[in-house]
Amino acid sequence: MKQQKLHILTWKEDAIFVAKFLELELASQGKTQKEAIKNLEEALALYLEDEDTDKLHLPTIKEVSTQTFSLT
Repeated sequence: MKQQKLHILTWKEDAIFVAKFLELELASQGKTQKEAIKNLEEALALYLEDEDTDKLHLPTIKEVSTQTFSLT
């Protein structure tokens, strides 16, 4: 199995932390940021359980930028 780096984005929605992989449509949540990331790692293990990881293609992220906008 080849090694692949995945990037995680986390944010807080009210009292819940959300963690999401940028390369995959996979997200999880938790009461703390650490718990949300742990839950996301468990979700990834389940997601990959039946996958042929040698043939799994994940997009490569070369650049990340952010913007902030306000809703009125």
